Amino acid sequence: MRKNSVKNRRINDEVMRSLAQIIRDLKDPRVSPMTSVMEVEVAPDLKTCKVFFSVYGSPEDGKKTLEGLNSAKGFIRTALAHDVNLRNTPELTFIYDDSIAYGVAMSKKIDEVIAADEAAEEARGETPEKTEE
Repeated sequence: MRKNSVKNRRINDEVMRSLAQIIRDLKDPRVSPMTSVMEVEVAPDLKTCKVFFSVYGSPEDGKKTLEGLNSAKGFIRTALAHDVNLRNTPELTFIYDDSIAYGVAMSKKIDEVIAADEAAEEARGETPEKTEE
């Protein structure tokens, strides 16, 4: 099975859906209730699985959630085996994904630069040119 085959994408989607539900139902206090499974990459041989997750909150919440998920790895894998019927249940590797927070921070910086540029133009007495459509 190739990495980007239709079968592999369907397996990734099904594993992601199942893991999101399993993580939502965990009772570990370290795992934040605002945890989202962003992406799942199951290897073509179904032996390993990378789980990229994001946590709404501070980076410390993400680190605590990572610790909680790593300690509950066996339980999560067992629950995954019951939910998804695969030949092999993959070994899970959890990876904290902070790309959403990075994107929000970059968007704020871009907005600040645009606002500073407009303020500088107004201070010089220039008016920003509007393009007609």
